[in-house]
Amino acid sequence: MAKRKQKIRAKAKTGLSGVPIDKGFSAALNYFHMEVDRKDLISTMKSYVKKNMDKEQARYVLSCPDYKFYAFTHKCATAFWIDAGLPSDDKVKMYAEGLYQHLTECIEMGKALYFEKQAKLKDSDKVVSLSPMQRLQNKISNTIMQDLLDLEDQWMDGEKAELDVYQEFKRHGLPNSATNAVRQVIEGWLLDYEDAYHKRCPDAVEGYAHLKRPELNRRIKCCQSMLSDLDRLKAAAKATRVTKVKGPKSADKQVAKVQYKKEDNEFKLVSIPPIKIVGQFRLYTFNTKYRVITEYVTQSTAGFEISGSTIKNFDKVNSRSRSLRKPNEFLPEILNRTPKQIDKAWNDLTTKERIPNGRINSDTILLRVLDK
Repeated sequence: MAKRKQKIRAKAKTGLSGVPIDKGFSAALNYFHMEVDRKDLISTMKSYVKKNMDKEQARYVLSCPDYKFYAFTHKCATAFWIDAGLPSDDKVKMYAEGLYQHLTECIEMGKALYFEKQAKLKDSDKVVSLSPMQRLQNKISNTIMQDLLDLEDQWMDGEKAELDVYQEFKRHGLPNSATNAVRQVIEGWLLDYEDAYHKRCPDAVEGYAHLKRPELNRRIKCCQSMLSDLDRLKAAAKATRVTKVKGPKSADKQVAKVQYKKEDNEFKLVSIPPIKIVGQFRLYTFNTKYRVITEYVTQSTAGFEISGSTIKNFDKVNSRSRSLRKPNEFLPEILNRTPKQIDKAWNDLTTKERIPNGRINSDTILLRVLDK
């Protein structure tokens, strides 16, 4: 029997009481990433929001799911630093700008969630009912975001753990719309690890100084793999998305606006009902004004369709038109003979053959249709 893998409990974190404010802002950033647990991260951010945003904006931001407060530790550290009234420099100002942008995004998300909740309250006589968006955000927080936090704890404990995001999404039954929130977190990690590995950012280098380059590289590849999983989830959702296919119109709707000549006294011709054209495979028409005979042929398994006054699906290679010098002699061939006999008589005509355009009008007699 395979030995069951024992879950290693993450070590206890020191918490807010141990923030090394005497060592400067960079040390605080690193400390929040390593030593502050989720509960304190959330309380720090929410406290900052209540103190520094107006009542309406704060109401919207506080409607966001918890992962918007704990998933980005450097923003939590910045909020803590500003709330504590600690010295500000260019670096603190830069991080403060990032915090401002993050909370601005939270306003938009939270506003939608807030009004959905209020609408539900009104509709249900003040019985709280979560909207689909709220249920999704809660599910994200309780499933895949928890998986990411567990992964981060394992990394901090020195484990070389990985996370199959694709399989976790399937296991939790998360929709494709949940990928954006997860992507934000993983891309944040990837940026930090790449900055440290390539020494692009002194803060990242200092913050991950305890990690050797092979481990940084391993985590970079792990983040890239998780982002690839998100891309595959998006592609899979697109491939399986059911596209509503517009079915063909019924025959009576197709011919509702068709223009044609019902009867011609000169040539003693009467048109067939245009509804008979739909679904057939061979059609003969005659333009009484210009004395043009036309044979339409289709290779489509659905046969002809009509849109307005235009024949659709006809084969331009095998369909043909010719002017008739003696219509009264040729038209009986069309009305009474087989396609093979008609073809023989057609080839005896001496006028120039043309490709028809599919248009019928008030001068067009609909002579005959055949199912082959």
